[in-house]
Amino acid sequence: MSKSMIKCQCGHENPFGTVLCESCGRPQTEEAKKSKTVDMRYEGSARRSQTYQRTIVDKIWNFFSSVKIGVSIIIAVLVTSAIGTIFPQKLYVPANTEAEIAAYYERLYGTFGKIYYNLGFHDMYNSWWFITLVGMLGTSILIASVDRVVPLYKSLKQQRTKRHPSFLKRQRVYGDGPVEDADASLKKAEEKLKQLRYNVKVEDGAILAEKNRFSRWGPYVNHTGLLIFLGAILLRGIPGFYVDESMWLREGDTLEIPGAPGYFIESKGFIREVYSNEDDEIFGKALERNPMIDKNFQTDVALYKKAEGDLPGQTDNISLVKEYSIIVNEPLTFDGYSIFQMDYRTDELKSMDFQLTDKETEQSLGEFTVDLVNPESTYDLGDGRIVELKDYYPDYAGFENGEPTSKSPLPNNPAFFFKMITPEKPEGEISFVAIRQTVEADENDYKVNFVSADTRNISGLTIRKDRTLYILLAGGIIFMIGVAQGSYWNHRRIWIQKGENNEMLIASHTNKNWYSLKREMGQVKEHASLPSYEDREDKESDKEEEEGDID
Repeated sequence: MSKSMIKCQCGHENPFGTVLCESCGRPQTEEAKKSKTVDMRYEGSARRSQTYQRTIVDKIWNFFSSVKIGVSIIIAVLVTSAIGTIFPQKLYVPANTEAEIAAYYERLYGTFGKIYYNLGFHDMYNSWWFITLVGMLGTSILIASVDRVVPLYKSLKQQRTKRHPSFLKRQRVYGDGPVEDADASLKKAEEKLKQLRYNVKVEDGAILAEKNRFSRWGPYVNHTGLLIFLGAILLRGIPGFYVDESMWLREGDTLEIPGAPGYFIESKGFIREVYSNEDDEIFGKALERNPMIDKNFQTDVALYKKAEGDLPGQTDNISLVKEYSIIVNEPLTFDGYSIFQMDYRTDELKSMDFQLTDKETEQSLGEFTVDLVNPESTYDLGDGRIVELKDYYPDYAGFENGEPTSKSPLPNNPAFFFKMITPEKPEGEISFVAIRQTVEADENDYKVNFVSADTRNISGLTIRKDRTLYILLAGGIIFMIGVAQGSYWNHRRIWIQKGENNEMLIASHTNKNWYSLKREMGQVKEHASLPSYEDREDKESDKEEEEGDID
């Protein structure tokens, strides 16, 4: 419910919050009446946030229409965005599972990394609260724009040609005085203003000359482009619109592609080429500093698609789509997706070979292989000899409180607890085996020896799909149009009207570039023999300089 209307002396009723009468331009507030110049930002019209203040909708509207609130939200978005750059985001972490990601942050960044992960900063830009902040920013821009642009549009569209003298006298540039022939001066002023490409309206002995009104909409065109841009960012949270995922694919593995349901990718092999001595003429000095400079690295892959109705992750019923070599800047593309070769790791441990040995005779009693990704719990060597894998530490980091520890789930430095069962020792013997360390009881008759290891390469792939790209582009173009619109043009208005006793009043206003406006006014004044005018700000500046000289 609105507050009471404000009735002007001219009889027009204005909404509460109006600074200048919508009809004649008289000041309506005590502050405006005391001021030497009028506030023309919104033509002195009332905004909704100043008129309606009772219901919950009004309070929400007023909250988001506040410039202070808008600036606060922008600062919050900037601060949280900065926090998201302290450590790498989830997309750039060389791990596929949440457990691996959590271990990565804690291993590399310690306690701060663990806190960073637990607070959700590792996936900042997909978090619900960051998306909420972006949504609040968009809401603030939208409401603040509507709150201002609607009254501004109505005021400019309905502005009167003839205004009350008090309105003209409170303009920054104003002049009055007698002329020989008021009608002739008005006619000549109209001609000159049209030559200067003003839109001229003549009514009852008054002229309103206006041009470049469209520049007033520049900020709101900016806001429209920004809203489209923010809308595209929010659309990225809807499945199918935007995918920016990463995966680590080991040679020989077949994994479901994250962000591309129903598609699987198999690594047929990883190839790395470095510059050789044959390239000395071009890279001689660089090769002296670093002999292992990449010339090319690529992953040969096979792309598969599962049959409809299969369970997620099931690979039994998949069909080959195509085979491709993913090279840097030559991604695999399919169904709107692009898979890029972004990183690699070489010689990751894949499996380890061990043998069971009689300590006294050093005779091998059999060999077995431990798959470091999916190890078995029991290895049967025949003749009643069995080795049980009791515990496995993929990234052995030494003993803590008497217990072995692992830094991460990646097989960087594997260690094992084996139980050796033989016909002679049916109760079994325990042996702790690591690559550089073997610990066992002195009374053990048998031991497990490390024999060899098999390695493989890993490809770091990035999966991208972006249906919001053209929306973002459209928003950016509209934003730049608004920037140009508001930067290179300015809204200019000149009022000329007859007063009493053959007197003429002249006033003008622009949102910027006053020098150019006064230059055009000077041309009109000379052509139409109009009275002199003055710029109040220039006058105030001259007065301050004079007072300074006297001091």
